[in-house]
Amino acid sequence: MVAFLLWLLLLVFCWPIALLAIVLYPIVWLLMLPFRLIGITMTAVFSLLGAMLMLPARVLRGRPA
Repeated sequence: MVAFLLWLLLLVFCWPIALLAIVLYPIVWLLMLPFRLIGITMTAVFSLLGAMLMLPARVLRGRPA
């Protein structure tokens, strides 16, 4: 019986937080989308720069002596 009352107490305290999370999650996702796109772009730029800087070393390493 005590466990059931604890579950009811948890329900009473947590359902507003759960509803708030359901409502706010799409808004937060939309707000974070530009930052994710900037992060993907920066990763691509740094990968390109790294590949360009490592290209001479790969060309020289692959050439027979």
